[in-house]
Amino acid sequence: MTYVVDLHLHSRFARATSKHLTFENLAAWAKIKGIDLLASCDFTQLVWFEETRGKLRDTGDGLFERDGVKFILGTEVNCNGEQGGRNRRVHILVFAPTFETLERINAAFGEIGKLEWDGRPTLHVTPRDLLETLLEIDERCFVIPAHLWTPWFGLFGSKSGFDSLEECFGDLAGHIYATETGLSSDPAMNWRMPSLDNVSIMSFSDAHSLEKMSRELTAVTGEPSYDGLLEAVKSQDLEYTMEFFPHEGKYHHSGHRKCGVRISPAEVAEQGQQCPKCRRPVTLGVLQRVEELAGRTVQTYTDENGLVRSDNGRPPFRNLVGLQQVVAEAPVADIEAASTDRIAEGVARVRTGDISIEPGYDGQYGSVNVWPDG
Repeated sequence: MTYVVDLHLHSRFARATSKHLTFENLAAWAKIKGIDLLASCDFTQLVWFEETRGKLRDTGDGLFERDGVKFILGTEVNCNGEQGGRNRRVHILVFAPTFETLERINAAFGEIGKLEWDGRPTLHVTPRDLLETLLEIDERCFVIPAHLWTPWFGLFGSKSGFDSLEECFGDLAGHIYATETGLSSDPAMNWRMPSLDNVSIMSFSDAHSLEKMSRELTAVTGEPSYDGLLEAVKSQDLEYTMEFFPHEGKYHHSGHRKCGVRISPAEVAEQGQQCPKCRRPVTLGVLQRVEELAGRTVQTYTDENGLVRSDNGRPPFRNLVGLQQVVAEAPVADIEAASTDRIAEGVARVRTGDISIEPGYDGQYGSVNVWPDG
């Protein structure tokens, strides 16, 4: 069977996330968005850990369930450690099969980081040593490097990353079975890396709010269980991924936001890595790093189903534009014909500014409602 997974998201206890990220809401929105399996997220945060244990039911196959939606015990951590003479900051997704394993993981992580502050804790350890610790605790644990190319916290990132999985994980590189594309790259960009040929290219939402769930996702083939998922990841038994157009990502091109300067790889090659306005170094983007590290070009084509494929036989992907953007450009009359008078009126009110706004103050979120009664 094929099932849809989103294995990178957060709870309300992570920094800069929505207060509505509860298990009840995650399950409800997963049903709306067609997600079969979610990461439980943020299991190192002690309050959320207790909620996880209290609100998820063990299904006996290494997964857990809430209101008909399955969860895998997983989180994201920030590895901040010295390696190769440089300080490295790399985000890693961590997965485990049981609560007993989580208790041991949290005990070990508590010795190298402060778990109560943020749902995505900073751990003073290298990714390689993190993985070694996890495998010593439970050999069924696995990790996925998050948003692989992001400049600041991606494993291949320009600011503090590495040039290969082997450089990062050393003797344990063979235990890396998948990487996450991130919003600023797509699988085709990753296919250019020969070193990733034996690694699954997966995509997840990194959602900080309910609305962002499944903005990127992966469809997996096989048994929906912990071991079934791990086996599918190891064997690249993926049906497809859904992707942002990578140009929408915050770090696709190089540039300097303060000066409003955006620079392509060709322009970097021509004028260097300095901002042409202020002469300070630009942030080298994802496309630049791909050009620097890729060992080949890859030809792609789009099939009759809208899936982007290549002759390399890797699982295909599809780029999507969010429904909100599509609706925003549709005539109100067309929206009314395809939905209801109420929805069409709501869209019209938003477009004309006839909405109810309560400004935020002193750290309190404001509210924007289409209808005055909320």
